[in-house]
Amino acid sequence: MIYLDHAATTPVPRAVADAMYDVLTGNFGNPSSQYPLGRAARELVSRCRETVAESLGCGAEQLYFTSCGTEGDNWAVTAAAWQNRHLGRHIVTTAVEHNAVLEPCRWLEKQGCEVTWVKPDGRGNLTAEQVLSAVRPDTALVSVMMVNNETGCVFPIREIADGLRERNPRTLLHTDAVQGYLKVPFSAVELGADFITLSAHKIGGPKGVGALYVGGRVRNPRPLLAGGGQERGLRSGTEATAQIAGFAKAVELRSENLPEKLERMRSLREYAAARLSAIPDLTVVADGAAPHILAVSLEGYPSQNIVSELGEKGICISAGSACHQGKPSHVVAALGLPKRTAAGVIRLSFGPETTREDIDACAAALQAHHDARFPML
Repeated sequence: MIYLDHAATTPVPRAVADAMYDVLTGNFGNPSSQYPLGRAARELVSRCRETVAESLGCGAEQLYFTSCGTEGDNWAVTAAAWQNRHLGRHIVTTAVEHNAVLEPCRWLEKQGCEVTWVKPDGRGNLTAEQVLSAVRPDTALVSVMMVNNETGCVFPIREIADGLRERNPRTLLHTDAVQGYLKVPFSAVELGADFITLSAHKIGGPKGVGALYVGGRVRNPRPLLAGGGQERGLRSGTEATAQIAGFAKAVELRSENLPEKLERMRSLREYAAARLSAIPDLTVVADGAAPHILAVSLEGYPSQNIVSELGEKGICISAGSACHQGKPSHVVAALGLPKRTAAGVIRLSFGPETTREDIDACAAALQAHHDARFPML
């Protein structure tokens, strides 16, 4: 199998699985229990929180474990709207956010909020000024992702944070950093966002666990779940101790020689762009600066057909345009691409394990797909 879909999920290293197995079979106590087995589990969760917080450049007390990135995004959006409900009911976000941000914003629209959707340019980029120009005195929240999951474009979160201090210092800033964490170097303090969403399974960790950073400007954040008082009373429910242990181990492994890993992925992306661009009718469709995502289009060839055919050959990629009845994804639609280009968008995404041979095999399969079929659109 050739796996080129690391933006969807990542392989779990044996060391991560072993860390989880040790918890499941040995240190399986409930962290809320008062006897030694429970205290050991509680201490493990505390150590894991410190590991993740150190990688993010924040205090452990600012980090809350969640079940996934979607949960973190929903929590941040609704908590920000709640804190600033007396300031106003206006939200600024982008038209290319993950659905985990788009849908809670749409839900808040139904509750009477007004949402401004900022569109990127035709190559997927947007500027801080585009976002800041939409901010008003009644803007409660700005939510802009760090790295777009389909195009790989990196958005200027720090510049937006700096601009908000002048434009409206009470407006809270959230960034979905699921595709940026340990791929685009940053620290929470330098970034300046009030909420930062993370997910473990994008960096070699297990599915079912993530984290939300909550900055000092957030006052008494609205609890996500009421109950037994876990996560300092803000997200009740017995901690997913094994997943948390796997998350921390994945952070440790990914952080080792991280600059070299990122440079290698960046080099692979450049190699893939050059290699694939030699295929007739194939073009790179976005100026993504993230080292692990490359969006291209085999113009006139429906992306779902490409993904299915390559999948039968053991090559895993994804359709950048998640077509439904001929309609492109909301990200591709926001780029305003020609119909034939939009219909053929596919995404390759890389990890530290990816090789040039993987890319060569994918390029050969795409070339064969092109040669065997006339464009269908």
